[in-house]
Amino acid sequence: MAYKSTALRPSVTIRKIISVHYFEYMSDFAFAGESHDFWELVCVDKGIIDIISGEKEISLKRGSIFFHKPGEFHNILTREHISPSLVVISFECSSPCMKMFGDNALSVQETEIALLARIIAEARNAFSGRLDNPYQEALVRRQPCTSFGAEQLMGNYLEELIIHLYRKYFSEPGQLSGRLETERGKPAEAYSQIVRYMEAHLGEHLSLETICHDNLTGRSQLQKLFRKAHGCGVMEYFSGMKIEAAKQLIRSSQFNFTEISDRLGYSSIHYFSRQFKKLTGMTPSEYAASIRALSEKP
Repeated sequence: MAYKSTALRPSVTIRKIISVHYFEYMSDFAFAGESHDFWELVCVDKGIIDIISGEKEISLKRGSIFFHKPGEFHNILTREHISPSLVVISFECSSPCMKMFGDNALSVQETEIALLARIIAEARNAFSGRLDNPYQEALVRRQPCTSFGAEQLMGNYLEELIIHLYRKYFSEPGQLSGRLETERGKPAEAYSQIVRYMEAHLGEHLSLETICHDNLTGRSQLQKLFRKAHGCGVMEYFSGMKIEAAKQLIRSSQFNFTEISDRLGYSSIHYFSRQFKKLTGMTPSEYAASIRALSEKP
């Protein structure tokens, strides 16, 4: 048989990455704004921000993603007392499909969030330096690179993210507005309900039994949900939520460490500090100094 090959036709091609960042902002962080000749996506992981896109000001909440076009002036404005966490990725892409992404605030769900997480993970594998430094202007390759294919996977995951979002919002005329309305009205599933429950009770001493009782779910089913979603147990996830809340409160500069410990239901400031260091590798004071130093860097 005479087999014939078929050349694959890529819909999205990304050859160059300029920056990959995961920022944890202080609430009073200020950035002068900029414009450049490449694309930049901003995704809100926690909190709320306002962005300047050209002449427009747009509010983005958790789960929102926005693509700044090449040559477009843009800026990030933090709201008073809100300390957001953002994923920011800059890249070069001349694929025709990208013209659909400017000027639209979209939302990401589990699939897109997982792809963003993989991009960040491979960026850590491929490059040295801190991904939480908003002033880093160049990626420096690890020498030697111990993770085979890390740079290629970064590009592949970013291309896959764009393909997912394009299919989700732009495959059919008029799909964007309809899809956004559908997602806003989508009923909460069991997992989302339990996460919201834990968010509402961050300042309490929750037990596994209490969570099960108040959410009408079984212990094994609850553990299965969180093992599948995060690879950890429910109480481990709840501890992580407390520490993430503590980091946001530290960045807001509104409370001292004792007040934060009390607000989050820790039995003592010493236990809070031990848990914080266990999960972050830093004490609360070391974390505050680190983030403040990055925020104040000229």
